[in-house]
Amino acid sequence: MGEPTEAPGDLRVVVSHGSGDCVVEVIGELDVHTSPRLRGELAGLIDSGATPIVLDLSRLDFVDSTGLGVFVRAAKRLAARQRSLVLRAPRPATRKVLEITGLDKVLAIVE
Repeated sequence: MGEPTEAPGDLRVVVSHGSGDCVVEVIGELDVHTSPRLRGELAGLIDSGATPIVLDLSRLDFVDSTGLGVFVRAAKRLAARQRSLVLRAPRPATRKVLEITGLDKVLAIVE
């Protein structure tokens, strides 16, 4: 497992590489104040060629529209490079937000 990187507020991002994918564990709250940290981490991984990128949301407590925008932008950037973004194990509250916004229909989600 990679080393956690701290962000302003209550967000931690842990990146690990293995068996052909890059797992980004998102821990805490992803909102207007903390989303720049995840956006920057994902941009660096995308630019470095990491594929596929799996966002582990099993420890994500909260996500707002800004955080959802980070998911969408990363998915679009990866799709433009014929690569994929997968959201893994979202908690019920996060899954509900994805369903309400319709993003569960356009983003790959696995348990």
